[in-house]
Amino acid sequence: MGIVEGKNFLVTGVLTQMSIAYEVARLAQEQGANVVLTGFGRGLSLTKRVSEKLPKPVEVLELDVTNDNDLSTLSSRLQEHVPHLDGVLHSIAFAPKEALGGNFLNTEWSDVATALQVSAYSLKSVTVAVQPLLADTSSVVGLTFDAKVAWPIYDWMGVAKAALEATGRYLARDLGQYGVRVNMVAAGPLGSIAAKGIPDFHRIESIWNDRAPLGWDSMDPIPTAKTCIALMSDWMPKTTGEVIHCDGGVHAVMG
Repeated sequence: MGIVEGKNFLVTGVLTQMSIAYEVARLAQEQGANVVLTGFGRGLSLTKRVSEKLPKPVEVLELDVTNDNDLSTLSSRLQEHVPHLDGVLHSIAFAPKEALGGNFLNTEWSDVATALQVSAYSLKSVTVAVQPLLADTSSVVGLTFDAKVAWPIYDWMGVAKAALEATGRYLARDLGQYGVRVNMVAAGPLGSIAAKGIPDFHRIESIWNDRAPLGWDSMDPIPTAKTCIALMSDWMPKTTGEVIHCDGGVHAVMG
């Protein structure tokens, strides 16, 4: 019997088999959960295609987190496939190229606003949209990249991740009365599509090569996915408002 046997999860952000979200969906199914995925725009076809690699068939719903109609109908569309939700994985992030790569001082507000809405505010948007379906022992997990420091070339995405982590804490405060836990997983750098969109991403990767006490494989999303599954299970029932690091230990040591 798996640790999430019989649970129903909504997983966002599956684009390739290298996605953390893909591994979360795969492990969730292997551990007995039912999974529904979301996709957006041109990525919707990618999500549907890669979903065929999962152990079991899944439904894929369209969700643009900046579209009010998509959000307002999300709960009813989910109910066509699951009676309730026990967990949500928020794996949604985007920043225009003008907001990355060392352009911090010159980035226009419109680009910053896009990064903040898609990468941080969407955690609140999606969680509130599905709140009517959340069971009283449910878990919302978001994916972050340690926002305590200023990373090379990460720029306004780093600011968005800081906002995401703060959003998680406020959601944990306000949803705790309903039994909903909200936590973040801070992963080390992984070779996902999101990472490939960051100029000179290798500069961040090299930090992990030098500093991770446990080592770090940027091509292996499974450790991060396992951490997410642990948080979405019933085995951490009183953990909320946390940022759990799955980064080989880099956050704990000096350079």
